[in-house]
Amino acid sequence: MEKKERKIMVAVDESQESMYALSCCITNLISQTNKLLLLYVRPPSAFYSLDAAGYHFSSDVVDAMEKYSMHLANSVMERAEAVCRDLNATNINVERVIGVGHAKNVICSAVKKLEADTLVMGTHGYGFIKRALLGSVSDHCAKHAKCPVVIVKQP
Repeated sequence: MEKKERKIMVAVDESQESMYALSCCITNLISQTNKLLLLYVRPPSAFYSLDAAGYHFSSDVVDAMEKYSMHLANSVMERAEAVCRDLNATNINVERVIGVGHAKNVICSAVKKLEADTLVMGTHGYGFIKRALLGSVSDHCAKHAKCPVVIVKQP
């Protein structure tokens, strides 16, 4: 009987915590029979052309913001792939996935849609007050993702 390829999804962003979670995943969870899904979530695009003061954004400004968002996504993915190379994980099947929207919703949806077997993500380690005020993407995903979730805290 042929072994099913396990899919391990790692949510990456600009933070050191997410890159640390990726390196822990590669070191402790990944084998050659796994597929590594690198997920980056871009913030939602500006759907409207008015700013808070009621001024219209020109299409040039909206295009520049979109270009910057894609540049940031590519930059994060390149950093994540560099972590893979640095840990000699070049023989692992890696797939880039870029989502758009609110991180907690996109991550949980991507887990379901791509049938991830495990979700790995970093945490900023906010205390109770900050977490209550700002919300926590990792807490939300731990409660709502349809697979086991590994939350890695950077020492």
